[in-house]
Amino acid sequence: MLAMDVNENAGGLSARDAFTFIASMLAPTRGRGRPAWSTRTMTTPAFAHLFEPLEIRGKRLKNRIMSSGHDTSMPTDNLVNEQLIAYHRARAEGGAGLIVLQVAGVHDSARYTSHVLMATDDACIEGYRKLAQTCHAHGTVVLSQVFHPGREIMESSDGLLAVAYSASSVPNERFRVMPRALDQAMIDEIVGGYAAAARRLHQAGIDGVEVVASHGYLPAQFINPRVNRRTDGYNGELEQRLRFLREVIAAVRAATDEQFIVGLRISADERDPEGLTEDESLAAVQLLQTQLDYVHIVAGTSASLGGAVHIVPPMAIEAAYLAKEAGTFKACLDIPLFVTGRINQPQEAELILARGQADVCGMTRALICDPQMPNKTDTGHVEDVRACIACNQACIGHFHKGLPISCIQHPETGRELIFGERRQAPQRKRIMIAGGGPAGMKAATVAAQRGHDVTLYEASSQLGGQVLLAQLLPRRSEFGGASTNLQREMQLAGVRVVRNTRVDRALVEQEKPDMVIVATGAEPYWPAFERGGELQVVDAWQVLRDEVQIGRSVVVVDWRCDWIGPGIAERLVRAGHQVQLAVNGTHCGENLPLYVRDQLAGELHKLGVPITPYARLYGCDDNTVYLQHTASGEPMLMENIDTLVLCQGHQPLDTLGAELQGLVEFRRIGDCLAPRTAEEAIYEGLKVAWEL
Repeated sequence: MLAMDVNENAGGLSARDAFTFIASMLAPTRGRGRPAWSTRTMTTPAFAHLFEPLEIRGKRLKNRIMSSGHDTSMPTDNLVNEQLIAYHRARAEGGAGLIVLQVAGVHDSARYTSHVLMATDDACIEGYRKLAQTCHAHGTVVLSQVFHPGREIMESSDGLLAVAYSASSVPNERFRVMPRALDQAMIDEIVGGYAAAARRLHQAGIDGVEVVASHGYLPAQFINPRVNRRTDGYNGELEQRLRFLREVIAAVRAATDEQFIVGLRISADERDPEGLTEDESLAAVQLLQTQLDYVHIVAGTSASLGGAVHIVPPMAIEAAYLAKEAGTFKACLDIPLFVTGRINQPQEAELILARGQADVCGMTRALICDPQMPNKTDTGHVEDVRACIACNQACIGHFHKGLPISCIQHPETGRELIFGERRQAPQRKRIMIAGGGPAGMKAATVAAQRGHDVTLYEASSQLGGQVLLAQLLPRRSEFGGASTNLQREMQLAGVRVVRNTRVDRALVEQEKPDMVIVATGAEPYWPAFERGGELQVVDAWQVLRDEVQIGRSVVVVDWRCDWIGPGIAERLVRAGHQVQLAVNGTHCGENLPLYVRDQLAGELHKLGVPITPYARLYGCDDNTVYLQHTASGEPMLMENIDTLVLCQGHQPLDTLGAELQGLVEFRRIGDCLAPRTAEEAIYEGLKVAWEL
C-alpha cells in the first residue's frame, strides 16, 4: 500500500510513476565509486536500488530487504523447531534477500528469557541446518545473531531470579537487576562461547553471524564508560573498552572460515541519559570495521523504559526515523551499512537506499505483516502490499507474554503450520457476511480465496468498523491502514460489497445464502452508576465523532486500560481542555504492549495530564466525579468538573443472531460474539472462513 503523500504530491502521475520520479530526484551521485562488494542488475525500475543484489564474502543477497533478528517465542527446549522453520520459510518464499535469525545464546548465563535459542551444545546443529537449507532453497542468505545480554535479564525458566553478569556491578533500571562484575576467567569463557556458537552455526550451514552489541547488551556494557567501571585492561579509553568485542570477533573468525560473514549490530544512539551516544557508537564502529563485513544500526537500549521503546518503535514514532543517522554512519564507513527502524513499506526503503544512506534495510514487521512483500514489490504489485501499522499488538506484544509472535492483520503469521497453505473448499457455498469491520472483511477475503461465492453487507457507507474511530486518536492515523489493507484483499479475492444495507431476516430470506457470518460489532458500554445533577456525560465515540461540545474541565474514566482512554485524554488536552485521566488498573495502558504503553505514558507526562490509578467509577453530580479505590474501597473525588468521558469498553451488537435462529446456519465472530480487539476479530474471521 503506497503512502498517501506519494499519491497526493504527484501532480496527476500514477502512484508508481510518481514514486519513480521522487526516487530519481533523491538518488545521489556516489563519489567513492561502486564498492567491490556490490553488483548491479536492474529489475523493477521504481525500486531499482531495493532489488540491486549485494555480495558479501561471496554470499549474494538478491535484494536489500532484511528480516532482522527478532525473538519469536517459537523455539521449544531452546532449539529450532518446525514452527520456527515454517515461519522463516514463509519469508524466504516471499522473497526476502536476507534473514537474520533471532539471538542464539553463547553461554549458559545468556538465557535472558525462558524461550531463547541456545547455541551452546551440538544438539542445536541439526535444527539450524534444516532451517538454513529451507531458506537457501529460495535464494535467501541466512545469518544468526550471537548473543549475551549481560545484565539485561528479563526472566528465568523456573521463576527464580538469575545471577546476571556485566562489565561492572552497575544496575539495570528496567528489570531492576544488580549484576555481578565478570572476572577474567568468565570473560574468557564467554568469548570462547561466542566462538563455539559460531562454529556450530557454520557447521549447520548458516552463512554468518551478527554479533549483538545493540540495545545495551553485554558488548555495549563494555563499550559504555558509564557502565564499564573496571580497573583492568577492559576499561579506559575507547580502544580499551572495545577489547572485549575485539576478542569476540577475533574468536568467531578463528572458529569459522573466510566465507563466513561476521557483522555487528549496535545502537546508533541508545536514547538514554546513561546510554551510548551517537558519537560513541560511531567512533566504536569506525575502529572495529576492519574486523567486520558490515555494521547494522538500530536505536535504543533495553536498560530503561524510554530507551526500550526503540527496540520495536510503535506507530507514534516516525517511519524510517533512523535514515539520517544511517547516512551519518555510512559516510564514515568503508563497509556496508544496514539500518533497521520502522521501515514499514518498500518505498521508504527505496528512498533510504537511493539517498545512499544505507546498503540494506531491515523490514522485519513489514515481513511479519506481509511475508510476500518483496515478491509483490518486485513484480509491480506494490499496491497489494499489506502495510504494517506498527501497532505492536501481536508481534512484540505476544513476545512479552511469552507467546509465539503473530500479526493482527495477518494472523497466519506464526501459525504457518496451520494456515500456511490456502486450501480450496470441498464445496462452493453462497456466503453472506453481515458487517464490514475487520472480522467481516477477513472472513470475506479468506472465504472467497477458498472458492466460495461471498457477498459482504455493511450498514453504513464506510467499511472499517471501529478502525475508523481508532485512526482518529492522536498519532494513531496509521491504524486506518488495517481497513485499507483488508479492503484491497477483498477486492483481489473477488468479494462483492454492498454498502448502506443492514442485514436482517427479510434480506436473508430473499438472498437464501448457505451460511451467514455475523460480524455486526459492538457499541460503547455505559455502566450503571450513581448520577445526579447536570454534569455532562459522554462516551469516547461521541468525542471522536465530534458529536458533542466538551466542557473545559474533563475527567476521562478508563476501565479498559487500552488505547482509548489515554488517546481521548491526549486529544482533549491538545484541544485546550484541562484533563484528568482515571484508570481502573494499576497504571495507564495496563493492557497495551509495553513499548506502546511506555511511549504513551511519556507523552501524557509531557502534556501534564494527571493520572489516577486504581480508580473505579462510582457516580457524578453537578460538578464532581466520584471514584472508588479498587484496592482499598475508599472514595476519591474529582471536583469542579464540566464533562465526564466514559471509556468503559463495549457491549456486543447481536440482534441479528436472534433473528436468524432456525432460519439459516450462521456463525458469530468478532465483537458481536464478545467485545475484544481487532486481533481477535481478524483471527476469528480467518478461522471461520478456513473451516467452511
